[in-house]
Amino acid sequence: MVDYHAANNQSSAAGVYMEQENDWDRDLLLDPAWEKQQRKTFTAWCNSHLRKAGTQIENIEEDFRDGLKLMLLLEVISGERLPKPERGKMRVHKINNVNKALDFIASKGVKLVSIGAEEIVDGNAKMTLGMIWTIILRFAIQDISVEETSAKEGLLLWCQRKTAPYKNVNVQNFHISWKDGLAFNALIHRHRPDLIDYDSLRKDDPVTNLNNAFEVAEKHLDIPKMLDAEDIVNTARPDEKAIMTYVSSFYHAFSGAQKAETAANRICKVLAVNQENELMMEDYEKLASELLEWIRRTIPWLENRTQEKTVNDMQAKQEDFRDYRCVHKPPKVQEKCQLEISFNTLQTKLRLSNRPAFMPSEGRMVSDINGAWHTLEGAEKGYEEWILSEIRRLERLEHLAEKFHQKAAIHESWTDGKEAMLTQKDYETSTLSEVKALLRKHEAFESDLAAHQDRVEQIAAIAQELNELDYYDSATVNARCQKICDQWDVLGALTQSRKESLERTEKQLESIDELYLEYAKRAAPFNNWMEGAMEDLQDMFIVHNIEEIQGLITAHEQFKSTLPEANKEREAIQAIQAEVQKIAQSNGIKLSGANPYTTITPESIDSKWEKAMAMVPLRDTALQDELNKQNNNDTLRAKFATQANAVGAYIQAKMEEIGRISIEMNGTLEDQLTNLKEYQKTIMSYMPEINKLEGSHQLIQEALIFDNQYTSYTMEHLRVGWEQLLTTIARTINEVENQILTRDAKGISQEQLYEYRASFNHFDKDHSGALMAEEFKACLISLGYDVENDKQGDTEFARIMGIVDPNGSGAVTFQAFIDFMSRETTDTDTADQVIASFKILAADKNYITAEELRRELPPDQAEYCIARMAPYTGPDGVPGALDYMSFSTALYGESDL
Repeated sequence: MVDYHAANNQSSAAGVYMEQENDWDRDLLLDPAWEKQQRKTFTAWCNSHLRKAGTQIENIEEDFRDGLKLMLLLEVISGERLPKPERGKMRVHKINNVNKALDFIASKGVKLVSIGAEEIVDGNAKMTLGMIWTIILRFAIQDISVEETSAKEGLLLWCQRKTAPYKNVNVQNFHISWKDGLAFNALIHRHRPDLIDYDSLRKDDPVTNLNNAFEVAEKHLDIPKMLDAEDIVNTARPDEKAIMTYVSSFYHAFSGAQKAETAANRICKVLAVNQENELMMEDYEKLASELLEWIRRTIPWLENRTQEKTVNDMQAKQEDFRDYRCVHKPPKVQEKCQLEISFNTLQTKLRLSNRPAFMPSEGRMVSDINGAWHTLEGAEKGYEEWILSEIRRLERLEHLAEKFHQKAAIHESWTDGKEAMLTQKDYETSTLSEVKALLRKHEAFESDLAAHQDRVEQIAAIAQELNELDYYDSATVNARCQKICDQWDVLGALTQSRKESLERTEKQLESIDELYLEYAKRAAPFNNWMEGAMEDLQDMFIVHNIEEIQGLITAHEQFKSTLPEANKEREAIQAIQAEVQKIAQSNGIKLSGANPYTTITPESIDSKWEKAMAMVPLRDTALQDELNKQNNNDTLRAKFATQANAVGAYIQAKMEEIGRISIEMNGTLEDQLTNLKEYQKTIMSYMPEINKLEGSHQLIQEALIFDNQYTSYTMEHLRVGWEQLLTTIARTINEVENQILTRDAKGISQEQLYEYRASFNHFDKDHSGALMAEEFKACLISLGYDVENDKQGDTEFARIMGIVDPNGSGAVTFQAFIDFMSRETTDTDTADQVIASFKILAADKNYITAEELRRELPPDQAEYCIARMAPYTGPDGVPGALDYMSFSTALYGESDL
């Protein structure tokens, strides 16, 4: 018989022993019910395996007598092929088959004592039961081990641990501890709580408890019913071997589930990383598309060069542009910075999880966004310059148009009535003296006409300039100018005609009053001078700096210095008229009326002189007001320059400090990150100074100030510098965060990071934050890499450069250097590990089904796999089979999803 205590001792190298037959008989005599329990349990256990081969047994000693089903049972539970059985019905054939089975058992380390094939062939029930128990011990219980215990102790320890949390359950053995059925229900509930309502069970109803556990195990766990509840309850001490056999079936059923759970957990972890990365990729694509779309919509607006008619309209466009720069663009600057940070973080996570690098959709790379952004900034610069140029042009146009109409009005006023005067025939009825007077008067008119030629030319020149500058109302200007020119040609022709008529009449008229003539000759130029002076005193002016207005003031002062001499000339002209009166009175001459040589009367000269003198102080006031305005503009220039110089110096200093901080190693990465964020807050606290500068710049633009000799900075330069400063500190913070991610994910110590940083900084001679190829090679040699200048070293160095500089830029950043060093010194999960996990879930098949994925994985991750797995095309596939191998390699970039 079998010594079950010796058989349970797995520490014995001899394996399982069978000893004297009377030991088996003694065990059965202790309680006759044990044989019945063993017979039922062993039969059910054998059938649970034989049904895989399509057969069953009913009587354990009868059905094993010919050895055929005994050999089949051993083949099923061992997975090995036994020698070919003999199919004859003679006793010798049966004995030979049983011996083959016993020899196979012995080959597995089991020493059979006092048992032969004859007892099995003769149907010896006790020997047959002992042999089956030996098989159960070897193939169902021997491999169970918990914390290096023997098989029986390991199985008992497993039961104790699984049932420990349950009330009224105290497993101490494989007989009495199982009589009330609660231990069986606790085992099932611990692994499948959905199958058992443990709290509804009562300790005083063992039959119900046992039947409930047996039925649930048979129906849901595929464990055949090996015991009868009544036999266990009605036996003082249930058979230990039967209980152990049944409980071992629970162990094997649930240990497989544990492996599946472990495999599912690994797959869940891998899929969770992949899902998170895909979500980040989708967010990047969405944000990049929105930013590029905003740039695409904005650039045409900035490139629009539709001209306006007035300065006010262009200033409204300038205000819209200022609103764009201060309100609409800053959030997009932040989005661009965040986009770059998200891209770097995603790439870092992909490297840490051994995934292929993320390649955005075509046209959505960070370089594409930077290129579009550069185009946008170029369009901004061109648009702002165009607005300022247009304002200057329109301001010039408005000034010229006003000047044109003023001069045209003066000219038209002068020409009014001149055609009628030149066409009259007064000389036909005049005396000689009157004709001579008319001739002199006409000569004076010709002088006046010649003097007005310059004004006509000025009017034409202004009209031409307005046309060249594309003045919106050029048609009206051209029509008026053409009318003046046509009238001027008519006046010239009429003047020549009248002159010829007077010269023909002069031969008949000889008497001329010299004094009237003298008066006319001097009054006409003086009158023209006064008209020119009055025109100059009313002339509009536009200046852009103090020097220009001071030049006008100087010219005005020079003009005023000539007034005493002009007044003397006026008095001399008036003296001529007084001399005429004096001679007339002295000689009793009766004057016929007005001076025959000129229409300029002494009264008109005095009237114009008074008007001119009244205009002088008005001109003084206008020039002084403009001087005050230019002084105020100069103050605005100086204020802006002071602020701009301070802001420019601040931005330059901070950029240099950030560059220095990025290559220093002060404290841990967390300390560096905290310091950088505090440094970022310090920089952001400077934002009010930027806003003050924007306010001063707005005042400069509103005052139409276009140059500033006090500073070399422009608002555009400072805006770009400020944006670069904010982007640089954000990028530096992101680099440190990525270093922390790398360190934590790869298990790199702080000392290693210091060593890497020190080596990197040592060879970064120009402190550019990147190593050129030769610098990087020297750094690798200092760290012990064999990349010397030989064929093998060059090959190894080329391989490493392909990892750290995949784009072939020729430079290695510190982040790429850290990623390479961490990859060299740490390990991550691989595609092979994921394939092995799927193989467990698929029960060692080369494919997996949607049903198995939904059973083993959470719903969202199961559907994720089903949607992406390709159909399995192998010859052993079934309808709906999925290829988990190609899916696993695709997760790590070794193939395409």
